[in-house]
Amino acid sequence: MAENKEYIEVYGAREHNLKNIDVKIPRNELVVITGLSGSGKSSLAFDTIFAEGQRRYIETFSAYARQFLGGLERPDVDKIEGLSPVIAIEQKTTNKNPRSTVGTVTELYDFLRLLFARVSDAYSLSSGKKLVSYTEDQILETIKENFKGDKIMLLAPVVRSRKGHYHELFVQMAKKGYGQARIDGEIQDIEYDLKLDRYKTHDIDIVIDRWIIGENATEMRMEQSLRTAMDMGEGIIGIQKLNSDEVHYFSKNLMDDDTGHSLALPEPNTFSFNSPKGSCPNCKGLGTIKKINTDYFVGNPKHSINQGALLPLVDIKGNNFLLSQIKNILEIFNKNLSTPFQDIPKEALDLIYYGAKREVGVELKHAGITKKIKINFGGLVPFLEDIIADKESYYSTSLARQYTTEEICTKCGGARLHPESLSFKIDGKNIAEVSALSLADFKEWLQEVRPKFSKKNSIIAHEILKEIETRLQFLLDVGLEYLSLSRSSRTLSGGESQRIRLATQIGSQLVNVLYILDEPSIGLHQRDNERLIASLKNLRDIGNSVIVVEHDKEMILEADHVLDIGPKAGKYGGEILWQGSPDELAKADTITADYLNGRKKIEVPTERRKGNDKKIVLKGASGNNLKNVNLEIPLGKLVVVTGISGSGKSSLINGTLYPILNQHFYRSIQEPLPYKKIEGIDNIDKIVDVDQTPIGRTPRSNPATYTGMFSVIRNLFAEHPESKIRGYKPGRFSFNVKGGRCETCQGGGLKVIEMNFLPDVYVHCETCNGKRFNRETLEVRYKGKSISDVLEMTIDEAVQFFQPIPKIHSKVKTLQDVGLGYITLGQQSTTLSGGEAQRIKLATELSKRQTGNTLYILDEPTTGLHFEDVKILMDAINKLIDLGNSFIIIEHNMDVIKLADHIIDIGPEGGKHGGTIVTKGTPEEIIKSRKSLTGKFLKKEL
Repeated sequence: MAENKEYIEVYGAREHNLKNIDVKIPRNELVVITGLSGSGKSSLAFDTIFAEGQRRYIETFSAYARQFLGGLERPDVDKIEGLSPVIAIEQKTTNKNPRSTVGTVTELYDFLRLLFARVSDAYSLSSGKKLVSYTEDQILETIKENFKGDKIMLLAPVVRSRKGHYHELFVQMAKKGYGQARIDGEIQDIEYDLKLDRYKTHDIDIVIDRWIIGENATEMRMEQSLRTAMDMGEGIIGIQKLNSDEVHYFSKNLMDDDTGHSLALPEPNTFSFNSPKGSCPNCKGLGTIKKINTDYFVGNPKHSINQGALLPLVDIKGNNFLLSQIKNILEIFNKNLSTPFQDIPKEALDLIYYGAKREVGVELKHAGITKKIKINFGGLVPFLEDIIADKESYYSTSLARQYTTEEICTKCGGARLHPESLSFKIDGKNIAEVSALSLADFKEWLQEVRPKFSKKNSIIAHEILKEIETRLQFLLDVGLEYLSLSRSSRTLSGGESQRIRLATQIGSQLVNVLYILDEPSIGLHQRDNERLIASLKNLRDIGNSVIVVEHDKEMILEADHVLDIGPKAGKYGGEILWQGSPDELAKADTITADYLNGRKKIEVPTERRKGNDKKIVLKGASGNNLKNVNLEIPLGKLVVVTGISGSGKSSLINGTLYPILNQHFYRSIQEPLPYKKIEGIDNIDKIVDVDQTPIGRTPRSNPATYTGMFSVIRNLFAEHPESKIRGYKPGRFSFNVKGGRCETCQGGGLKVIEMNFLPDVYVHCETCNGKRFNRETLEVRYKGKSISDVLEMTIDEAVQFFQPIPKIHSKVKTLQDVGLGYITLGQQSTTLSGGEAQRIKLATELSKRQTGNTLYILDEPTTGLHFEDVKILMDAINKLIDLGNSFIIIEHNMDVIKLADHIIDIGPEGGKHGGTIVTKGTPEEIIKSRKSLTGKFLKKEL
């Protein structure tokens, strides 16, 4: 080893489960930290190295700025040397804001806006003709050329097709000394008593000057007059020949000759959907509007309105006015409020929903007279719209959630921008159309338009295009060519948003920075993995240190240096077992090494399950990039859906199949993507989606509360003789209600210090030291443990502790079975990784009563899992399948794919080149397919 190598030296790290470790990590290299889930990889990388880097950065602020940030706690470490500025690229920091898009996150859209503001051409909205703008000098030149020797009038348009009598305007103009105006096409003298018809629309141009082109006296005052006219006409002037009716308009702004309609010159914020200058006035730049859907109004059509068939009437209290109006409408059709809803005629429903103003005569047969019924009702739908629009209203959000669906805005068609912003085009495409291109197509488009610019424009565009192209290339390098700039960030998976941030970081070209990444290979097909590794090496080569927390085999083997943390997870981990170059790793004696050199492996089953011969068939799925796909899901099997990132796996399963089933079983609100029909729903009796979203958003939620065992534990404590003497009920042992909890931190155990421009920081409560309860509550002990001690137990300890109590034991045991023995019962759900949260949900499902007919959908369950953990997870899943349940897993991990009974490979590429089923069948059949990219990589495994 060369002597001049630099290191980041960490001494005495004790954060979470780290066992007072000392470690030297080489700088300016690609270092991979690996180990079992929960062994302390993130504790070392994020909670120690990153936290210390961030704290040192904040200490450089002035004392004034620091007072807003509160104190960042020092991580529990003796010292860290050789630390450079740290940037962490995690997964969970995605933006849920509907205004955030791929374009705004990567700043590509900002450059695109600048490009459109500087070199785009405007086209008329009505005729599609190109609009032109002139400078004052150009206007003068043009007038001198076109009207040589003519007598002309210079006009300033002041009113454009507006109603009014304009008496004050004429008085003002007469005072300024103007004598004539062209009113509605006629030249008239301006009198002090001139008034127009106030109910008609008028066009008024003031005559500023009369010129004879070519005469010296005229030439001398032309510039002065023109400027006066420009000021009065707000950038527009008109020229009319004497004895001719035709007016030629010239504009400093962009202007449509036919209609005289002018556009302001574009600025970058003309194209921003987050600025009132550019956003669509109807949807305020969101691209979607909430529209009331009357399908959700009716609960049970057999009931009458009195029995609550019209759900909105049930939700709105004090609805007597509505009821009386509806009663009147029904009376016209000889119905009343007790008529079953399904018998009310469609015309009556139209009146009830959309209202009417009219008087109707109804003949009363027995009395022989006609009764007049007056209807003056706005309708139920507009009534609800008003309530929803009033954000102050108590009902607003709940009604919006129940009765509205998001629909694409009718005015802008989802483009988010003002119609005028969309009339600026480059090479025939407006900015919304360019943003909708996939990044690969966007690159092609940039190459096509480059030669088409005029000489002046290409000089202006050169710098902007250079910026766009370099940033774009980084996004393509990390395998995101299928995304478009207009894609909302809410719809991105964790891996995608992480790789976007990675590309943005590579684009900023910083050097001497320490980057810490959390499993960047998630959601990446093996093929794109190679490109990702190349990007990371690129970061290293320009002079940065890169630390990656990763389980991916290729990434470990490609690294310069590997740290293996273990030996097990949780309190049994937290030691550095081995470190060195990946070539020597094979000789090491660790679980990771065993899997890398093949001493241990996940066995391929000798025969694939036959299933129960039932299936679900989805026909004609065509959402996003799906090309009319027909999908067959055999039941009673492990079905794995594979394919390149962006090929349409999620659109098909999470976007189409899951919402259809969810609506069928649970009347959910989410609309599926377009499809033709579905068969075989009756073959399953419930649907469960186990995803990686956190099990709770606050530190109050934890595995014990989520799995439901905490209520059983509280009841157990409340049954204790000591509790009975003191009169404690189960609520006494809850940290969410007053009584037993510590009131300083309100049972959180932590206090939140709000950081204004950094994530919130949690510190231990000083009164209870993080125990969550007050002293009296903690005096009740079961087998010598207080309720707080129970929450501090790991799952492994709890399995032994609660052995005699089957209700609790069964739940803890399933958590242990899915490999979560190392987490504590009361661990805050905010500190659980995505993989851990997913396994907690899976365990909760496992401990429920089984019907044996459930369909489970999992999206990349191996995220954050070590080879050993993948094995445990797959064992848990196989248990559920053996009970007769069915599984659909979307996955890139070869260890899972090779265990499948049935593979559906979607592709062949991402984005518009994907969206078809390439091949399907058992893994053995897939490897024979020439077209399947997955098959190529699967061959090496089998």
